[in-house]
Amino acid sequence: MTETDKYKSRMLAKKAVMDKKIADANEERGVLILLKGNGKGKSSSAFGTMARSVGHGKKCAVIQFIKGRSETGEYKFFKDHPMIDWHVMGHGFTWETQDKQQDIEAAQKAWSVAQQLLQDDSYDMLVFDEMSYMFKYGYLDVEPVVAALKSRPKFQNVIITGRTMSVPLQDIADTISVVQDERHAFRLGVKAQKGIEY
Repeated sequence: MTETDKYKSRMLAKKAVMDKKIADANEERGVLILLKGNGKGKSSSAFGTMARSVGHGKKCAVIQFIKGRSETGEYKFFKDHPMIDWHVMGHGFTWETQDKQQDIEAAQKAWSVAQQLLQDDSYDMLVFDEMSYMFKYGYLDVEPVVAALKSRPKFQNVIITGRTMSVPLQDIADTISVVQDERHAFRLGVKAQKGIEY
């Protein structure tokens, strides 16, 4: 058997495996995606997926639970898009605000908006950016969030970002991706810059 024949045989076998996996995945519904880990790119991944969704004519909404002190590039780009509702609910990172009560109130206000979105079947995708910190810092209880996620419209997709994810969220997630940090320019002394970090 020639190398070309061997390659073709391997690819035919791989195709058969992939075809079966595609045929077996016949359920149609929205998914819950968690993007976690201490590496850079969780929010960027979420907004990239949202852009893909908008490209297919789907209505989306974003709630930024922490970022809010300055306008991010993604906010400037997407804020006026007719298919996207954008809510900046935070007051900046917790070490900048240094006001726990203010942070709790902002989290609860953001969750109030999120609850409404999770009941609205006109939204195809929701991005809850940096929401995981709300549970880590005790600003929100995770159980009501889990209940709302489980009872959302059948075809609604939700993406939640943040370094750590509470176990109850991971228990109900369909997809969990971990972004690892092997190196970061900031630790090498490179200043955060527009278009890369924000």
